[in-house]
This record gives sequence, structure tokens and C-alpha cells, in this order.
Amino acid sequence: MSKLSIACQSLVMSAGLAAASLAGATPKESPAVSADPYAWLEDVTAERSLDWVRAHNAKAEAELASSPQFKQLESDIRAILDSDAKIPGVEKIGDYYYNFWKDKQHERGLWRRTTLEEYRKDKPRWETVIDLDALNKAEGENWVWHGVDCLRPDYTRCLIALSRGGADADVTREFDLSTMSWVKDGFFRDEAKGALGWIDRDTVYVYTDFGPAADGASSMTSSGYPRIVKEWKRGTPLDQARVVYEGKPTDMYIAALRDHTPGFERDFVSRTLAFYNDELYLKAADGKLAKIDAPNSASKSVHRQWLLLELREPYEAGGKTWPAGSLIAANFDAFMAGKREFTALFTPTERTSLSSYTWTKSHLVLNVLDDVKNRLSVLTPAAGEWKRAEFTGAPTFGTLAVSAVDPDESDAVWLTATDYLTPTTLSLAHMGAKPEVLKTMPVFFDASKNVIEQHFATSRDGTRVPYFLVRPKDLKLDGTAPTLLYGYGGFEISLTPAYSGSVGKGWLEKGGVYAVANIRGGGEYGPRWHQAALKANRHKAYEDFAAVAQDLIARKVTSTRHLGIQGGSNGGLLTGNMLTQYPDLFGAVVVQVPLLDMKRYSHLLAGASWMAEYGDPDTADWEFIRTFSPYHLFDAKTTYPPALFMTSTRDDRVHPGHARKMAAKMLEAGKDVRYYENIEGGHGGSANNAQAAHMSALAFTFLWNELADK
Repeated sequence: MSKLSIACQSLVMSAGLAAASLAGATPKESPAVSADPYAWLEDVTAERSLDWVRAHNAKAEAELASSPQFKQLESDIRAILDSDAKIPGVEKIGDYYYNFWKDKQHERGLWRRTTLEEYRKDKPRWETVIDLDALNKAEGENWVWHGVDCLRPDYTRCLIALSRGGADADVTREFDLSTMSWVKDGFFRDEAKGALGWIDRDTVYVYTDFGPAADGASSMTSSGYPRIVKEWKRGTPLDQARVVYEGKPTDMYIAALRDHTPGFERDFVSRTLAFYNDELYLKAADGKLAKIDAPNSASKSVHRQWLLLELREPYEAGGKTWPAGSLIAANFDAFMAGKREFTALFTPTERTSLSSYTWTKSHLVLNVLDDVKNRLSVLTPAAGEWKRAEFTGAPTFGTLAVSAVDPDESDAVWLTATDYLTPTTLSLAHMGAKPEVLKTMPVFFDASKNVIEQHFATSRDGTRVPYFLVRPKDLKLDGTAPTLLYGYGGFEISLTPAYSGSVGKGWLEKGGVYAVANIRGGGEYGPRWHQAALKANRHKAYEDFAAVAQDLIARKVTSTRHLGIQGGSNGGLLTGNMLTQYPDLFGAVVVQVPLLDMKRYSHLLAGASWMAEYGDPDTADWEFIRTFSPYHLFDAKTTYPPALFMTSTRDDRVHPGHARKMAAKMLEAGKDVRYYENIEGGHGGSANNAQAAHMSALAFTFLWNELADK
């Protein structure tokens, strides 16, 4: 949507699991906590908890991080992350192209800019706009970059979001690009979940933690997100900002934003009730709201005169029924006037799904997954059926991603292509012309001895489950190859091939096999693939993952002794369930920033926002949730494979108590467990490249130690 992708939906979808603040991180009570002997570990920053963390960090470090091999691997990964030769992705803001960059000299990063002419060069000249390391030194802070929003059309005033230590809660400060300085007494939002969004130079939308109302009601939802959005005038106290919309405590996220597209300026209010369940309102000049009467489950976007609906359920309109997974378009003004005349832009098949779409000035670029492989096409709006054409010169390999350079002014797009063995290339593409390759990621590991394959496993219910396999060309199928299987399987997120110097250096170059499972719960085959593993059907995601593991063993790629798994966030819940439900299938398990206590998850930080995915454990849903709650499935009598739990103290999406409690429970039972918690870093686990390299090296070292023949 011309700059309108609905702020809250964009926020939560980008993360998979949504964010919540560490402020008041002492968890809410529920009946389950009183009987839990490890509940004290949920108190994130209590000295007793942190003493436990430090003690187990030291044990993990002593085992995994003391060898010369570890130090070399950590150094190699750090060099990859710090490399000056990485592709500096840019965003066009006004006449300049901006990039946020981190390297060894700039651990927290630089926000910098250049011109397109310079950007085409191998070594562009960059002008530093904000040096985050210098800012941290001057202010005695540990800011992590969270993004920027600059006001159109002159792009001189920007709202900068900064996070302490990588947490998702952040502050917003106003910056002046014309003077390269912070605006004295400018707009400022204190640390909380939420944001500011421009209306005009002297007015913003603000949705944040406003503190309790006079009657004691919280301004935040039960998920820990903003419940109220206000219009705030420059120079006035925040408590005098005018309420635009107030949601219910049980809602997930309330936000508002202005679409600044010239000639199509509009204001919208978004009410997110749960994942893939939202309402969108058009806000009139007098403040009245008109609901866009489309299904709550549909992703709704507005671009110029067009309303686009990406359907997650069948939708009957205009005398037709549009299937789930479709992308349909209507004239926005006509739709608001009551007409229901749609054009189908994409209709899924058994093997295809819509990955994404991108508007340029005159066209719509569709990115479709066909058995988890990208295919691009170009649509041009027209009366009735839109014109369709192939995307000229698109690579035929790997994962393709497209984004508009400037959807107001041009039809140019950025085009990236990559796979597990091919470094990413960035091209500038104009419709109808061969893309111009601008940048190529350097080679970070020797991939000449490897090959990529796609296979399909058969799950317990007969479903065909794809997975990618990266292996040595001369692999002996004798079951002895150290193999790492990765998965996620949630929130309609697809896992497509991508080049990772860390995986290449830490695993493939050593002769390891790497596999990625495209299990149900993800988005590889559209909404049906996601919905097939929701709530009471969650077990299907785990059956899919187990089927891929069994297929790897059946093909004699590997064996239980040599097969390890890794996953984070919802993928941590996945690997936690593999650990507890399929302990005889794996030789080692890495569980990162995980959900594990599914009785308590909805009471911890933003957990309530994920109940559309997992269910509500405080209701009869617990009867099925308990079947995929690793914390409750653990049995002290069972023999489990070696495990490494990893999380971050500053993770304010998934509470670190999940990993802490599970590790403590297993350690007390004498199981083979290691635990490592980064003291900062947020849900990503690390706040800078040094921390990221350290944690990657810990995981790869643990896996190789357990899976490779000595």
C-alpha cells in the first residue's frame, strides 16, 4: 500500500511472535505458577535469577568456548558479520539513499546516506547521519537502532526509534536532516511498545503506554500493546493529545497512520484483535471512522485508487466466491460506496501461494511461491482484467525478493536473488529491461563441494512436506553425516533458501549437511498450510518435522546419532517438542529464545497475542495445548538427547523464563543440558555482531561436538 501496510500488522508479522515490554517484567499470576518450583526464574532481573544465569553461562562457556577451534570459529563468523564487503541495502528518502550499517568499528551502527551515482560504485562515499556508537558514548546508553520514518514530501524531519539493549520496547525521538541534529524540544515518546507516525510537520499519531487512566484502566492491551491512539500537536503536553480511537483491553494492538501519497492522502485506524484478525477504518476529516467492510482475516491494503485484499478464508462478494489465498482488487472509493466489483490478481493452486506483492508507480509485481520456489510476474491496472507479463530478466534460481525504489516516482525496483550456496546479488530493475546488477555479496565459505536438493517427506496423515537439503556432492549415503535440520512452522512464515556465511563457515565447510523443513504452520503453501497446524492441530507441524527427520534417516543421509536440530522463537517451541516427544530421533537439540511453558505463556509478556495460533490455556483449550507444552511433557524417567537452551535477558517478546525454567527442570533431573543467556540482545538474541558471532559459535560447536564422529 503506497506506504500503508498498516503499522501494527507489519510489526507483528515481521517478527512472527510479537513484542512486549520488559517494564514490569514480573509475570502476572495464574493458578499454574504457585505450584511451579521454578517460577522464581520468571523474575527477569532479580539478582537470584541472574546469579543462576551467570552460573550456567559460565558452565556452558567452559565446555564450549574454551577451545582454539571455538575461538577460530567465533572469529570467522565475526569477520563475516563485520565484513565491509556485505551489500549495504538502501532506502530512498528524498534525493538520497540511506543505509544502516554495522561493522567491527561500528558495533551499534551508522545511519548514513549516499547518492545513486555513488551507490553504483564498488566503494561509495557515505555521509554519516547518526553514529549510534558515538551517541551511546555521549549519552551513557546502549541504544540499538529500531528504524526511521521521515515526513514527506521534503523529508527533512524524521522520527527515529531507538531501543535499549535490543528490546522491542523503544523510544522515539525527532531528528532534523537539514541540520543533522536532534530537534530541541521535538517530538519524543518515552520507552514503551508503540510508535509515533507523521500526520504533518506539527502533528503526529501516538500510540504508546500513556499510563493508567483516572479509573485505573491500563492504556495497554492484555497483550502488552497500545490500546489507545491519539493525535498529538507539537508543543502541547502528551496528556492533552486528542483520543482518535480506543480499543478494548482484549484487543491486541491499536494504531493509526496517514497515507501521504500525493493526491491520495488518507488517514487510517487499525484495530488488530489477534494475529490475522484485524479491522481497518478510514478516518474522515471530522474524525469519524468508516470501517472497510472486508473480512477480518483478510490482509487489507490501499494504494492510490485500489483496495487489495489478500484472503485467508473464502470470501463471497459481487456474486462470486473468491478462494482463500487469493489476491483480489477493487476500486477503493467504489468499494466504500457499497460496490463489490473485484478483479482476481492471483488465485492459488495446490502447489502455489502468494509470497508478496510490490507496487511501483504504474505496476504491481507479484512474487509467487511454486513448491517453495519464487516466480515473478508484472500486472498493470486496467479496466476489467489487468494486463499480465513476465518479469523481464528475473533469475531462475533461489529466493527472489522485490521492493519498490520509489513507488510515487518510478517503476524501478530493487531485486535480490540468493540461495544456500550463492551469495546474494542486488539488482536495479526497470520494467521491461534487463536488471542491472549493482552489488554482489562476497563468498564467505567454500561452496564448491556442495549441492542443493529439494525433497518431499510424507507426514503421518499422508501430507507431502517439502524440505531443502544442502550436502557435499560426494556424500556417502551411509548414515554418518553430521546433519543439522532447521525449522519454524508458525505464523504463516515461509522458510526459503538464503545465503548464510555463518551456516556455511560453521557447518557446511566442515562437511556437515544442512536441511530446512517447510512444515505446516508456515506460509509455504499459503493460508491453508498455516491453518492446518493451528491450535488443536499443532501436532501436525511436529509430525511434519519428524517426517522430514525420518526421511533423512531413511535416505541414509544421516542417522539419529548424527542428526541435530535447531529452531528459535516458535521454532524453539518446535525443537522443544521434538526434544520431549521424539527424544529417540535426534542426537542433539538446540532450543533458542523459545516458548516452552504453554500453561503460562499467555501470562508472560506478549503471550496473550499468540492465542489465535496456540489457543487459550486458561480455558478448555488446555486439553490440547498440554499435548504440545514441552515444560509439562518432560518426564524425568525418559532419556533425552543432549540439549542447549539459549535466550536473552532482554528478550521482550518471548519471556526468558521459558528457557530458564525448562533448563532448570531438566538439569535437576540430571539430564544432559547446557544453558546460555545473553544479558542483552532482545528477541534476536544479540545486540551487536560480537554477541551474534559468540552465540552462533556456541550453537555450532555444541552441535558438532555431539554429532560428528570423534
